[in-house]
Amino acid sequence: MPVQPEGRPGRDSSASEPHRHRQVAEGFGADAGRYDRARPGYPAALVEQVTAASPGPRVLDVGCGTGIAARQFQAAGCRVLGVDPDARMADLARQSGVEVEVAAFETWDPAGRAFDAVIAGQAWHWVDPAAGAAKAAQVLHPGGRLAVFWNAFQPPPGLGEAFADVYRQVLPEAPNLWAAGPILDAYLKMCAKAADGIRQAGAFGGPEQWRFGWDRPYTRGEWLEQVPTFGGHAQLPPARLDDLLAGIGAAIDAVGGVFTMRYTTVTVTAARSASPDPS
Repeated sequence: MPVQPEGRPGRDSSASEPHRHRQVAEGFGADAGRYDRARPGYPAALVEQVTAASPGPRVLDVGCGTGIAARQFQAAGCRVLGVDPDARMADLARQSGVEVEVAAFETWDPAGRAFDAVIAGQAWHWVDPAAGAAKAAQVLHPGGRLAVFWNAFQPPPGLGEAFADVYRQVLPEAPNLWAAGPILDAYLKMCAKAADGIRQAGAFGGPEQWRFGWDRPYTRGEWLEQVPTFGGHAQLPPARLDDLLAGIGAAIDAVGGVFTMRYTTVTVTAARSASPDPS
């Protein structure tokens, strides 16, 4: 069972293909309200840069979840349509004013509609990177922009190691992202796969990588509210999840009950060519 932030699989034979782990990808809606409350948004600079680089305001949000990114793009003046495979997440997004259609992106029917930007926040690793890029090319206007992004986090010195120790004690059989080296490196590997998929589509200019650094302070309660929303955590037996939260809470208490998480929002983006390869 992959039990890590975003459900990123561990170092097994399928680690490079997280989109095959559909049971995790479609499990976030088990507590959609918590997901919407606890998950961080994205830096305003990212939204501004994507909209400035797009030819118009029509945005398709792939894997929109509860609408966290969609609402930010709406606030920036965009007209957003979301696509998500989980009806529970889609229902909550609709309650906040986001139009959503329920489908996996690879099989979603655009019904002739076209967009100026296709975005995916914290979701593109659940999409086949080559098929997803090809589908994005089909629905983008010439010059339209594909932008997929993730929030990579880095806790302050010592706290990440303490989190890793908790996971070793409570879930020794599970992949342990906290102990696998710099967390940003894991997200950069996903960026590389996204860029490869864009190149394979043959319909885009060269992919670029953008980075945006920002900080967010957390109280003990705020971080513990987010932990159950990480990929695979909803599938844990309640007693083990309770033990995990107790251990993480104790680690935060040991540093004073509050800490600042350093985020780097990493983005892979490319513009659709004026005359894409029809294949």
